[in-house]
Amino acid sequence: MSERIALVTGGAQGIGFACAQALAEAGHRIVLADIKDSVRAAAEGLGGTGYVCDIGDGEAVDALFEAIAAEHGPVAVLVNNAGIALPGDFLTYSRADFQRVLDVNLIGLFDTTQRAARMMVDTKIAGAIINISSINAQLAIPAIPAYCASKGGVMQITKAAALALAPHGIRVNAVGPGSIDTEMMAGVNANPDAMRVAMSRTPLGRLGTAKEIGDTVAFLASDKASYITGETIYVDGGRLGLNYVV
Repeated sequence: MSERIALVTGGAQGIGFACAQALAEAGHRIVLADIKDSVRAAAEGLGGTGYVCDIGDGEAVDALFEAIAAEHGPVAVLVNNAGIALPGDFLTYSRADFQRVLDVNLIGLFDTTQRAARMMVDTKIAGAIINISSINAQLAIPAIPAYCASKGGVMQITKAAALALAPHGIRVNAVGPGSIDTEMMAGVNANPDAMRVAMSRTPLGRLGTAKEIGDTVAFLASDKASYITGETIYVDGGRLGLNYVV
């Protein structure tokens, strides 16, 4: 296990870093990629290596995988966590913003999945790919149309890739977080009314933690999940099962 390299995109902080921590605890060698320079220090804290990379840039993704192959070896676990939201009014939402969200959240995820899968096939690694999706793959919020569209796409790419890669022993799954206590929830945390609304839609009555997402990812990367592929596990405190609010 110590020789299995785990690459986490968007790994400098939040859910991505929590995923890297959980995988490091499971014995993986950690490689992080993020658009932020802080990725290097974050990776070093886990005994790994960090690369600055814009996952929405196809050429940058190619360069990332070439560097990983040359300096570390093939990737055995990929966690596609990099993502952006770019909220805005639906009627005035720009095509440029919509495209940018898709470039990172969906097309970039496809690029990294394809590159990692090629590595695994070429080196006969029965690897695992875990995509960070969202409850917004199924539940829509009008202020983030591109994000919702991208996460719906992630759900389907997860299924398509799982079918395509199953003959190679490569499993592909996704994790769909609900309301998680990260930087993206900072605005809700600071607004008592917004928090009450969020908790009214969450049967467990609390925010989830990044560690809870990381632990789920580590499970899906492990042999304990050896017969699971093509699935999205929603870590949402029961929100998807709620059809009304009292």
